[in-house]
Amino acid sequence: MRQPEISKTIQVPDGVDINITERKVTVKGTKGTLIRDFSHAAISLECDDRLVRIWAEWPRRKETALIGTIRSHILNMITGVEKGFSYKLKIVFSHFPMAVKVQDKFVIIENFTGERNIRKAKKLGDVKVTVQGEDITIEGLNLEDVSQTAANIEQATKVKNKDPRVFLDGVYVFERNEGMA
Repeated sequence: MRQPEISKTIQVPDGVDINITERKVTVKGTKGTLIRDFSHAAISLECDDRLVRIWAEWPRRKETALIGTIRSHILNMITGVEKGFSYKLKIVFSHFPMAVKVQDKFVIIENFTGERNIRKAKKLGDVKVTVQGEDITIEGLNLEDVSQTAANIEQATKVKNKDPRVFLDGVYVFERNEGMA
């Protein structure tokens, strides 16, 4: 049986401004601004003073789940504009030294397991990728962009047609942080 209304609230911290117009959420903080469109969702959003309310009237199971998901997205946006997000990856190789560099919107991986061709991983959004020795640091305000960029780099160095227990070469995430270094 459906419930008449389900709602969740978010307390907006000091130093963060949230504006909601037609299910388009804009979050401004000390580090920058994030905008996200939730117009595809069959839920309602409103912002009163320092409180954001997300609700659905007579929700089905899908709308009930969507309320919690959108609440998490908005909390991630608030964390992003306050602290930011950073992922650290480690370059691992046993014999052939890999060369990793950043060019425009791509991370270029050369000499992976001795291959002549280069591998590319796409950078998403406004993330900053830095390579220092055997460590790669990815920083940004949007959690989805930072984590997907890290996943793209990991997937670009996936070993195929070999035993993964023996061929451990690749680039792997070893640390995730709220707050940029």
